[in-house]
Amino acid sequence: MKPIAFIFPGQGSQYVGMGKELFENFSVAKKVFEEADDALHLSISALCFKGPEEVLKLTENTQPAVLTTSIAAFKVLQEEKGITPQFTAGHSLGEYSALVISGALTFSEAVKMVRLRGKFMQEAVPVGEGAMAAVLGMEREQVEKLCEEISSGEVLTPANFNCPGQIVIAGHSKAVERAIGRVKQEGKKAVLLPVSAPFHSPLMKPAGERLEKALEEISVSDLKVPVVTNVEAEVNTSKDRVKELLVAQVSSPVRWEESMRKMIEKGMEQLFEIGPGKILSGLMKRIDSRVETKNLEDLQTLKKIS
Repeated sequence: MKPIAFIFPGQGSQYVGMGKELFENFSVAKKVFEEADDALHLSISALCFKGPEEVLKLTENTQPAVLTTSIAAFKVLQEEKGITPQFTAGHSLGEYSALVISGALTFSEAVKMVRLRGKFMQEAVPVGEGAMAAVLGMEREQVEKLCEEISSGEVLTPANFNCPGQIVIAGHSKAVERAIGRVKQEGKKAVLLPVSAPFHSPLMKPAGERLEKALEEISVSDLKVPVVTNVEAEVNTSKDRVKELLVAQVSSPVRWEESMRKMIEKGMEQLFEIGPGKILSGLMKRIDSRVETKNLEDLQTLKKIS
């Protein structure tokens, strides 16, 4: 079998109904949802399966919901197909899923942590003061220069380097609006994202500080599967670095394109996107279309995996 990496989606991939088929058909998946409900004293399963969407979309709910669905899908894949990865990574919140499957974090502690992470990120900046936008068709250097020129003393910075031609910026709302205007003047496209806070920007530093305190309460075990981290786009195998990288991740850009190129450099030829949606598979096609991608989120996608 070709060398395989497992990758896990982040916020924005959620939808009402996610994980329901797996829950209904596999006891390992059901157990994961039940464990999440118990850990959070909240019915994450009901939120995933029935919504409502407005409640599922709240950051402190989205984060544990996506993590739970991803780990349930991973458990099904493990039980049904017995496939193990050589590397793993996750986009933003998805890094917690990667750390759970690597053995570094227990699922119940991770699900509690990401609920707090969502709450801290939401509370770091008052609603309406921060924003994010996707800039399409511009190079990294152009976007970095744009942020410097437009910021005018406010925060404006690249937040996600997703794939060639797709970079997300974040910062103060007015600065993001100015950037969108400038991008359009230059004949390129920029789209305001439907998020409630400027994630992965320096405005998230207070959230990182609160997360650091919360992480003191949990223990990290040895990593059985190496994780390519968002912050450095490098392979981490040291349990001693996990917490510092998770804290830094909150206010640092997600270096996704570089992370995927690192995996390719390490010989990965097949990627399994595990959890809701196919966003990361789509990005991979634009990063390097030679890499075979599969996703697993329901019965139909499970059948396609041999």
